[in-house]
Amino acid sequence: MPVLLDTTVLIDVLRGRSAVDRLLRLRSSGEVPFVCCINVEEIWRGLRRGDEEDAGRLLQGLRLAELGRPEGQRAGRWRRDAAARGTTLSQADCLIAAAAVGVGARLVTGNPKHFPMEELAVEHWPAGE
Repeated sequence: MPVLLDTTVLIDVLRGRSAVDRLLRLRSSGEVPFVCCINVEEIWRGLRRGDEEDAGRLLQGLRLAELGRPEGQRAGRWRRDAAARGTTLSQADCLIAAAAVGVGARLVTGNPKHFPMEELAVEHWPAGE
């Protein structure tokens, strides 16, 4: 099953943390992970001065999972259903999760609690290690 990298993982890669080794192992196995445009925006918004070149290189080497009408509908349904149960899910997290489901990928994240969607496979890569 392919993987889609959440922003927490991408940040850890850019900061040279343990996610680098995990990503290199994925790549050496022939796996080219996905990201979606939400991840790209979140990375670009939080970049430190001078990190744009490294971020651009990292993101260029990954596949882009498209976000279209089916993903928007899935994300909206998750948010609506969660709200009916008294839980607030973020729009960004739901769209990232919907992108992963849309390409048949498991989501790799440092924040698995942000992704309680039943149809989503989640793999925890602890953030900040």
